[in-house]
Amino acid sequence: MSPIVIKPRRHGDERGWFSETYNARKLAEHGIADIFCQDNQSLSRVAGTLRGLHFQRPPFAQSKVVRCLAGRIFDVAVDIRRGSPSFGRWVGVELSADNGKQLFVPVGYAHGFLTLEPDCMVAYKVDAFYSAEAESGIIWNDTDIGIDWPLDGSPHLSAKDERLPPLSAVSGEFDYDGVPLGELHQIET
Repeated sequence: MSPIVIKPRRHGDERGWFSETYNARKLAEHGIADIFCQDNQSLSRVAGTLRGLHFQRPPFAQSKVVRCLAGRIFDVAVDIRRGSPSFGRWVGVELSADNGKQLFVPVGYAHGFLTLEPDCMVAYKVDAFYSAEAESGIIWNDTDIGIDWPLDGSPHLSAKDERLPPLSAVSGEFDYDGVPLGELHQIET
C-alpha cells in the first residue's frame, strides 16, 4: 500500500465548522483497515523543527494517520521496503490546521515532518504500541533519498535525530507488497 492523503469533509456555518476526523468504516472503503491503538501528539515551538525520519522495526512496525492541529508542516513518507522498485523514493504534502488534510503512512515507510511556522501541534494515530527496542530511523538529509525540504538553513533537530544512520544502513525488515510508491492521491471522507 502507498501513502494516501485523507481530506475529511468540513461542514461549516457562521459559527465555524465541524469535521469527522476519523471514521474506520470510511477509511476501510479506501483500503485503510488498520486498527489504531495509540494516539500521539507533539508541539514544536520553533519553525524549522524537523522530526524524523522515524519508523519502528517489525514486529512493532507502525502505520500512521498524521494531522496538524495548529500551524503548518511539510509531512514526508519514504519507501523503505526492500525489493520495492520505489525503494528510497519519497512523497510529501503540506498538512495544516487550515487545510485539514491528513497523511496515511503505511508500514514499510519512514516518516518525518518539518514545521513551517512556530507552535505547530501534530497528532497521529498508530496501529502498534511504541517500542523503544524497535525504534529506528534514517538521517533527514540522506542524499540517496534527496528530500526537497522547504527549508532555509539548518533544521532544529533532536540529538537523537542528528545521529540517525543513512538509508544504506537500513536492513531489509519490510516486505514489498507489490504496490510501488506512486503519486500521492487524495480521498475524501
